[in-house]
Amino acid sequence: MTLIVPFKALRPEAQYARQVASRPYDVLNSKEARLEAQGNPNSFLHITKAEIDLPEDVDVHSQTVYEKAKQNLDAFIQREVLFRENKPCFYIYQLVMPEQLTGGKARSQTGLVSVSSVDDYENNIIKKHEFTRPDKELDRINHIKTTGAQTGNVFLAYRNVNELDDLIEKWKAEKSPIYNFVADDGISHTIWVVSEDKSINAISSIFAEKVNCTYIADGHHRAASAAKVRQALNGTSKEEADYFLTTLFPANQLHIMDYNRLVADLNGLTSEEFFNKLGENFEISAVGKEAYAPQKLHEFGMYYEGNWYKLSAKPGSYTEDPIGVLDVTILQKNLLDKILGIKDPRTDTRIDFVGGIRGLGELEKRVRSGEMKIAFSLYPVSIHQLFDIADSGNVMPPKSTWFEPKLRDGLLTHLIY
Repeated sequence: MTLIVPFKALRPEAQYARQVASRPYDVLNSKEARLEAQGNPNSFLHITKAEIDLPEDVDVHSQTVYEKAKQNLDAFIQREVLFRENKPCFYIYQLVMPEQLTGGKARSQTGLVSVSSVDDYENNIIKKHEFTRPDKELDRINHIKTTGAQTGNVFLAYRNVNELDDLIEKWKAEKSPIYNFVADDGISHTIWVVSEDKSINAISSIFAEKVNCTYIADGHHRAASAAKVRQALNGTSKEEADYFLTTLFPANQLHIMDYNRLVADLNGLTSEEFFNKLGENFEISAVGKEAYAPQKLHEFGMYYEGNWYKLSAKPGSYTEDPIGVLDVTILQKNLLDKILGIKDPRTDTRIDFVGGIRGLGELEKRVRSGEMKIAFSLYPVSIHQLFDIADSGNVMPPKSTWFEPKLRDGLLTHLIY
């Protein structure tokens, strides 16, 4: 049984929706956020990245920043940029990525925005596939506790239920959206409010009866932080803290992009030594100057000294268990760790990660600049691999999945007090 609950969203007046909507706080650094919010006093980045309204030398994790976020949130409400729904509702959120961004056919996905149960998270009805970092958890814990708001959406996936798909599509066809705009990056965002009790009860019943579990696709730190805030508030009658902000998508609509790697050096090896070691577990084929995106599982692209190579994992270099068969595992075990000495990619400063939305040109750019020495492109993880790993109780290596398109912050916020 999966428990989802309607909620009274804090959301923008329709005329401000496009201005308010901002990219997720964790895909922008402070400098990028300052530029993106420049000239827009209604950008939700003033709340999720409140350091942009403070001196540049401020510690972004200081209490001063969280207090500024609270001050800005209150100001948005006072200026009537944001208001709170007068009754608990569900919301339908459609994103469309146009063909010029996908490199092919336009991609559309529709999710249901609700609040999900912290108990379900703690009891593994909401399944995880990643470890979290304490420093990232603490940042969101302090933000939630100070502002009283869950501003970051946890992206959940579930196995398709046709009855639910039909209900959502019928609502989209018959009702007018409350928001419908195209963001600066070309992604269109359309949201409908589901306020009728009959439909709310029908949706809740479908999840309770036909969805055995959900899976965190993106937002492990946000979910963990919400659970720890609930623990901290235990006994203070903050019932809204028993739930956290989620958007649930059916698996067949989701698209996972590649999540690629850059490494700063060859771990003291010469080129000859590196290629000799590389050949122990990979077949190496020179591709040339044109960027190489792997075409199937267990293939990798490698960009080194101005040229691309195709690497194919040799039999015996991986296992068939849910973790061992992943390309991110194969690369980490046989190359990043074994050859380049990167034991923990979560903490090693010699490695960086680039989401596939930036393209392989970003890998070339950073290697050519001298910032990085070598780059690797990967074949994307599938949603079914993600489900298998979560079902098995295992966790993926860090930075394994990159989902696009991404939800915007600020359009629907959950207040816990």
